[in-house]
Amino acid sequence: MDKPVLALTRRGSAGASGRPLQSVVSENMRQLIQLRWIAVGGQLLTILAVNLGLGVSLPLVPMIVLVALLAFANLVSIILLPRHNITNVEIMVALLLDMAVLTAQLHLSGGATNPFISLYLLQVVLGAILLEVWSVGVLVFAACLCYAWLAAHSVPLHYPPRLLSEIGDLYRLGGWISFALTGTLLALFITRITRNLRARDRYLADLREHAAEEDGIVRMGLFASGAAHELGTPLASLAVILSDWRRMPVLADHPELSADLVEMQAEVQRCKEIVSDILQSAGEPRGDDMANVAVPAFLEETVAAWRQAHPGVPLNFAARGLDDAAVVVSASLRQAIGNLLDNAAEVSSEGIGLDARREGEELILSVTDRGPGFTSAQLPMIGKPYQSSKGAGHGLGLFLAANVARRLGGRLEAANRAGGGAEVRLALPLVWDLARDE
Repeated sequence: MDKPVLALTRRGSAGASGRPLQSVVSENMRQLIQLRWIAVGGQLLTILAVNLGLGVSLPLVPMIVLVALLAFANLVSIILLPRHNITNVEIMVALLLDMAVLTAQLHLSGGATNPFISLYLLQVVLGAILLEVWSVGVLVFAACLCYAWLAAHSVPLHYPPRLLSEIGDLYRLGGWISFALTGTLLALFITRITRNLRARDRYLADLREHAAEEDGIVRMGLFASGAAHELGTPLASLAVILSDWRRMPVLADHPELSADLVEMQAEVQRCKEIVSDILQSAGEPRGDDMANVAVPAFLEETVAAWRQAHPGVPLNFAARGLDDAAVVVSASLRQAIGNLLDNAAEVSSEGIGLDARREGEELILSVTDRGPGFTSAQLPMIGKPYQSSKGAGHGLGLFLAANVARRLGGRLEAANRAGGGAEVRLALPLVWDLARDE
């Protein structure tokens, strides 16, 4: 996209989908500042062209002072803009200042007969787009008042004798220039403000979508917490029963049954640990368990734990260029990576892959499998709840992983591999570099 002449919206990151309200207001003020610079340049150029080029006598000193006043007001606006939130009243005052300077310039150059009096319409239209209703009424009243005052009070223009026969043509030329300038500025401004408002609407839509997702996560968290409480009792009973069975002579003397009992006790203990983790996570404030951790150690620990829990699924793990990298790590991130590996293992029991690498200031974790891949209908819905081909109640793994990535400032992506299978990429920001701290 070409760079806007009146840049209401700035270029942001590729992932940015919208702008918050205060950002929109600030961009509107920047737009007015740019329009004022055009006014400064246009007024100065017009004054010099009429006075020096056409030889029409103008009160140069007060008119140049007014141009300087407008430029000074613009510099002050530029300095103050980043330091506080822009309000509706401030935008109205800025437009009234522009209108006051325009009125003074027209008063010194012919008054209501000056062709550039149509520039009042530019101020009124800008106000109608940017201001609240009562502020627009103030602006319209001020424009009508200024026009009426100019009709009664103005300094007439003094033309040189050689231009007296061409005054009609000069007024028609001035009227055309004024019309073209007003139309062009209005078209550019309305185009940019429309784009800005659409960006704001996308931002609000994203907020609503994220709020709905957060609500779903809260509901799932409450359900998981309740289920964990309910599972605690039967798991404890199973642990007691298995311990009693191991002490029974009939079973203790049977090697195969004894081995099965040991494995069953280990699985029950693992279930109890999972339930304890759920209950502990539900009782902790969000973010308390977060820490900056070196990437290699974190990934080695995560891979080792997953391999221990899934000894029958080969996991090909590779890490490149991560010796000095670190990320923000929490229990939810470990669970998210585990969910991605579990999903891959379900469709590719013959083996899956985990590739970790550094791209710029991001850690990229790629989980690959040899399964059937995603359907064309599934790919656009990756990261949405209950989007799974396994039936109702499934599809939460990618949804939870996407939310964990977003909370940590990253993102989740998915694609089908050219040679078959699927790839899910988890991109996370690197928070610091161990080599830089040495």
